[in-house]
Amino acid sequence: MEIENPIEEARRYVANAEEIIQKANYDPELRSYTDSKYIKTAGNILWCGCLVALDAVLKIREGKGRPSIEKYKEAAGKRDRKLLHFLNLGYETMHLVMGYDGNKEKKVCDAGFDRANSIIERCELLYPGKQCA
Repeated sequence: MEIENPIEEARRYVANAEEIIQKANYDPELRSYTDSKYIKTAGNILWCGCLVALDAVLKIREGKGRPSIEKYKEAAGKRDRKLLHFLNLGYETMHLVMGYDGNKEKKVCDAGFDRANSIIERCELLYPGKQCA
C-alpha cells in the first residue's frame, strides 16, 4: 500500500510514541521511567515510523518477504552515508534497547526520539523530488 505522504506519516508515529511514553511514569529522582511496557511500545512505534520513512526513500520492499536490517543498511550506505549513520544508531536504540530491552533510563529514551527524528529528517531531504543537503 502506497502512503500519500510517508514523511508526515512517520512523524505521526513519533507523536503517537510521545503519547505512549507519558504513560510510563517518569521518576525524576531515578531519572528513569517506571514501566518498561510503555518504553517497549514507544520504541517499537518509533522504529515503525522510521521504517515508513526509510521505505519511501530506499524502495527495498519489492519482492517476497520482509527486508532485513542488513538490506536497509546496504541500501542506506549506497544512498547516503549520513542516513546510514542515523540508521545504525537508531536501530540499536529504538528497536533493540527500547523495543526489546525496555530500557527505562530517560537519557536512552530521549536518544531514541532524537534518533527517530534524525532518520525522518534525513529521509525528508532524500525523498524523491528533494535535493540532498
